[in-house]
Amino acid sequence: MMQIFITGASGFIGGAIAKALAPTHAVSAMSRSEQSDRTLHDMRATPVRSELGAVKPEHVAGCQVVIHCAAFARQWGTREQFWQANVEGTAQLLQVARQAGVKRFIHMGTEAALFYGQAMHNIDETYPYPTHTPFLYAESKGAAEKVVLAANAPGFETLSLRPRLVWGPDDQTILPVVKKMVTSGQFMWIDQGLARTSTTHVTNVVHAVTLALSRGHGGQAYFITDDTATTFRDFLTALLQTQGLTPPNRSVPGRVARPIAMLTEGIWRRLRLKGEPPLTRLAVALMSSECTICIDKARRELNYQPVITREQGLIELTLPA
Repeated sequence: MMQIFITGASGFIGGAIAKALAPTHAVSAMSRSEQSDRTLHDMRATPVRSELGAVKPEHVAGCQVVIHCAAFARQWGTREQFWQANVEGTAQLLQVARQAGVKRFIHMGTEAALFYGQAMHNIDETYPYPTHTPFLYAESKGAAEKVVLAANAPGFETLSLRPRLVWGPDDQTILPVVKKMVTSGQFMWIDQGLARTSTTHVTNVVHAVTLALSRGHGGQAYFITDDTATTFRDFLTALLQTQGLTPPNRSVPGRVARPIAMLTEGIWRRLRLKGEPPLTRLAVALMSSECTICIDKARRELNYQPVITREQGLIELTLPA
């Protein structure tokens, strides 16, 4: 049994990890509210009142592993918001973990750290970070991962897992957002939804984290996926069908959607409008760009193999007729 500290455990990925590890490990988790306290107690995890950038050594004292899932994972926000949470918050947690004698630091990364709007075909961990990206989320997650991997040292191993397009039970982003767009009549495909993509069921993410508790090399990043590629159209159609919904056929070309998204962001920024713009450059770029990934490194060094297929995951999500 290990003592493990998790950030982001009230969210989708962190929550799934905490729920899976708590029965066999002593899990404590960052909590910022009484509601989060209750959620963590229900998972059999111990809430620790703290927040990114202000974690204290005593919060992680006695822990062998820190699993860092918390992030400012939005399509829209200020540079300060992205940088403070994703980069400075990660750097502060690394410092505290090292100071407290933590042995292993597992960072929840993303393929978006490599993205600047380009197609990525069957990429692996040798694929380089971009010299520039227009997307603040991508820039900040790339910078955070670099900080994590650079902190690797004897007695303090740091790894980054990079799942792509995480989905499954309790998803708070993909299915709820797409479902809302379809039911409100706002949904349309970009380039017919034909861009190819890898996906990662949350159960496979949890499995990879469990392996990374003791496997993998410090200072290394590992892609994690369901190990089969699909198109956005096929995946989202199947995902919506689990809820009894069928997406419309209407589509807009990416060459049209991209300038519209840029214009929309400009209006939001200039007028200082609240909330996210209805269309962002990041969303359009992600939906219209191929991203397929090779997981051979995770197979070799983590002994990773998906434990649930996309087809099995879709069956589990299907609502009773």
